[in-house]
Amino acid sequence: MKKDNLIYNNFSLKILSVLSVISVVIFLLRCKEVILIKLDGIFYLILLNFRVNKRDFIMKEKELLIGAHTSAAGGVHHALLNGAEIGATTIQLFTASQRRWANKPIDQEEVVRWHQALAETGLKEIMSHDSYLINLGCPDEELLVKSRLAFKEEIDRCHQLDITYLNFHPGAAKSGEVEHCLDLIVESLLQLEGLINQGPTRMLLEATAGQGSAVGHRFEHLAYIIERVRGRIPIGVCIDTCHIFVAGYDLRTPQAFETTINDFDRIVGMQHLYAFHVNDSAKGVGSRVDRHRSLGEGEIGLECFKQLMTHPKTKNVSKYLETPEGPVKWKEEIKLLRQYAAT
Repeated sequence: MKKDNLIYNNFSLKILSVLSVISVVIFLLRCKEVILIKLDGIFYLILLNFRVNKRDFIMKEKELLIGAHTSAAGGVHHALLNGAEIGATTIQLFTASQRRWANKPIDQEEVVRWHQALAETGLKEIMSHDSYLINLGCPDEELLVKSRLAFKEEIDRCHQLDITYLNFHPGAAKSGEVEHCLDLIVESLLQLEGLINQGPTRMLLEATAGQGSAVGHRFEHLAYIIERVRGRIPIGVCIDTCHIFVAGYDLRTPQAFETTINDFDRIVGMQHLYAFHVNDSAKGVGSRVDRHRSLGEGEIGLECFKQLMTHPKTKNVSKYLETPEGPVKWKEEIKLLRQYAAT
């Protein structure tokens, strides 16, 4: 038995010695210059211009999260399943009807189905879009109260589902002043501070197109709100490429894209950017008319979306398609965006 162990140990040492030699040879081959010197009877290797192979030092990048606003018809869990069918790694959804003030709470059975589907699909950073009826900056007291109640109920649903982001249009001034509207939005959010902080959901201000009296189409509007609520509630921004384009921020060339991203960073701060709505635009830059088009079929063009998927400041930000042609087209657009990211 001792003899067998000795043979085994000797064999293991030889194998380790061979592997060590191979490792040293590979290491030396990556050096453009090797100098051998002798000092005090000891030989030293000096390695010059060592070439690092990035495959040997793999840093795991954040998973690319790309999806679309999928249908929750038949139950909110269907939005997750519909996302998986188009190759999405995240989704946006309506947790309730966006055209009614009053909606029923999500029942517990549906909550269980949601969490099961979430585990099965592996989708991450799910985003809810609030009702289009809500206006947290409305100067009309009755509509403001209804908006705040509907927004509270939306937050409750997001907490039930452990949703990561609640995206909302900031508000519209109607006949009032812009600054008063912004102040009402701040007031609305801080009134719900306690509720917001009870769950995992971050509030995301959506950059708007600036149609009518809507606020949020200037980066300064977003910064104004964030400055007054940050530190008290989790807050951030979702940039809609169609919206900011028609609001006057050009995205059509690499230079224009860089300028717009730098403007956002300077005025708002990239640390507050959590999501993109990825849409082309039927209308021109500065038109302030919100009409989405499929990627490459509008006034923005594909170069913007190449930049979006390769620029170091935007590549790893979660992205949600809202283009008009639906699931079949979304599947193609998700593949396209991933191809751009791989270049």
